[in-house]
Amino acid sequence: MASHEFTSARSPRIKGARRLAKRAFRRRERRFLAEGPQAVREALAAPGRVHELFATAEAAQRHPELIEAADARGAAVHRVTLEVMTELAQTVTPQGLLAVCDFVDVPLSGIGPARLVVVLSHVRDPGNAGTVVRTADAAGADAVVFTDASVDPYNGKCVRASAGSLFHLPVVVDVSAADVLGRLRGAGSRVFAADGGGRRDLHEAADAGELDGPVCWVFGNEAWGLPEETVGLTDGAVAVPIYGAAESLNLATAAAVCLYTTARQQRANPAAPATAQRYAAEA
Repeated sequence: MASHEFTSARSPRIKGARRLAKRAFRRRERRFLAEGPQAVREALAAPGRVHELFATAEAAQRHPELIEAADARGAAVHRVTLEVMTELAQTVTPQGLLAVCDFVDVPLSGIGPARLVVVLSHVRDPGNAGTVVRTADAAGADAVVFTDASVDPYNGKCVRASAGSLFHLPVVVDVSAADVLGRLRGAGSRVFAADGGGRRDLHEAADAGELDGPVCWVFGNEAWGLPEETVGLTDGAVAVPIYGAAESLNLATAAAVCLYTTARQQRANPAAPATAQRYAAEA
């Protein structure tokens, strides 16, 4: 493992990384911060994605393979104190590793043949958004789209909640709901709005075979759901059934139920088209 000197809190590199906590600077430089060993590990798996790695002495000793991987990929490695790391990571208990990474988003045209796509429309909570990205990754989704009315996927809380999944699947940002839903419907996907007040039941839709082919799920704001005009762009609202006394499910939980129900239906469908079989083989 290479030797690295401690970097002062007044260093221009520290100041540059600190600026990336603000969305305006992230957009200008098209870089963001990924904190924690899991996120750093996934970022380093993509050659050229990581520009700098900040590490405390304890974290460097605990994860020498990540320090070596950063060195091998030409990323500058900086040793910092726990105090500096706490400031950079903006968490109460930082994990000691933080990477400066290039943006990972792709244009809407970059989404190829897709069996399962997630669209986040008016989702404002970064923790929920990051958890949905992680769930979409686990369920084998082909892409996650953040509309222009949603939270920034490069927000620190969103990146942490994604647990590295932000680096695993195509992410599209800053597009209108009309553009993305029109494109997906035009490509043959069924588009469903997840809505607790939907007249259709998720299990009924599954039993009717409506989830067997290409599907896009649209998830809305945590407090007030989706605007009527957005629901009007879909093939209808579908509700996750509530069998107990709970008033509702939170966004991330509802997304997990919808995505895994769809993934199961698609994998169980013997008439799945070749594109679906190819994606399943790559999973």
